Amino acid sequence: MCSKSLFAAILLCFFGLLSCQEKHDLPFLGPKTLNATGDTVYHQIPPFRFLNQDSTWVTEKDMEGKIYVADFFFTTCPTICPKMKTQLLRIYERYAANDVVRILSHSIDPEFDQVSVLKNYANKLHIEAPRWNLLTGDKKAIYAIGQKSYMVAAQEDSNEVGGFVHSGAFILVDKNRHVRGIYDGTKEEDVNHLIEDMEKLLGNK
Repeated sequence: MCSKSLFAAILLCFFGLLSCQEKHDLPFLGPKTLNATGDTVYHQIPPFRFLNQDSTWVTEKDMEGKIYVADFFFTTCPTICPKMKTQLLRIYERYAANDVVRILSHSIDPEFDQVSVLKNYANKLHIEAPRWNLLTGDKKAIYAIGQKSYMVAAQEDSNEVGGFVHSGAFILVDKNRHVRGIYDGTKEEDVNHLIEDMEKLLGNK
């Protein structure tokens, strides 16, 4: 009886640890496929190339060994962008001394948001690249990476205030360019959750 009870207790502890591990691990978001050997291949952000506020090209190679938060905005946005930038500033300031963390903010109005405009915007926010890159570039490329890769809304829409529609989402991307979480960037509690998940990816939890 004693050995059976001990065995049951060990099993209970084992499954309890598995449950905790499942809660700790972050999901891989997006479509998954199987390769020729039957291994799972997770959705990955493809190669990209955009200009930042310092007229510097930023590519996926600059994100090697980094985790980053991506979002979509435009500098003349009259609705959710100010709330989003307030929350991103929390992340920027929290990880100011951590060279592993980056922020990529993609303008969905690149025709207006050229480098000089983004530089003025960055100065107003008191932010600097490469910690926080405000990105501009080819409009079709920005819309495509937003909708197909980051899986959020990012496009022109004359029916919307400001002429564009975009998600208020913050997208958490790991060191292998896998999407590990999507959060409402207008809500403090959601951003708190994002920060907790960033800590997991950084190995702090």
